[in-house]
Amino acid sequence: MLRWAIGAQAGYYLLSALWPLLSMNSFEAVTGPKTDLWLVRLVALLIVVIGLTLAGAVKAGRLPLEIVACALLSCIAFICVDTIYVFSGVISKIYLGDAVVELLLFVAIVIGLIGTKATHQA
Repeated sequence: MLRWAIGAQAGYYLLSALWPLLSMNSFEAVTGPKTDLWLVRLVALLIVVIGLTLAGAVKAGRLPLEIVACALLSCIAFICVDTIYVFSGVISKIYLGDAVVELLLFVAIVIGLIGTKATHQA
C-alpha cells in the first residue's frame, strides 16, 4: 500500500506539474490568471523534481524515512497553501480540489506506513 500511495503521488505530481509547463494558457483558464509566470514555472519544476524523486524511490523499491517524510510533508505543504490562500481570496477555489487530493494521498501514505509497520512486527 505504501509503494502504491507514493507511486500515485509521484504520478499526480508529474501530471499536474507538467500542465503549466506545456500549456500555461489552459492552466490559467482553469486556475485563474497568474502575475508571475516565472514563479509558476519554478514551482512546477520543483514539483517535477519531487515527483521524479518519489517515482525513482518506488521503482527502486526503496522507501527510506527521508522519502516518506518528503511525500508526507509535500502533502501538508500543498494542503496548507491551497486552503489558506483559497480562503483568503488569493487563489481560485479550484485549488480546494488539489487540497482534497493531497489529503487523500496523505491518508493513503499513513495507512501504508501503518500496514508496513504491522507487517514488519508480525
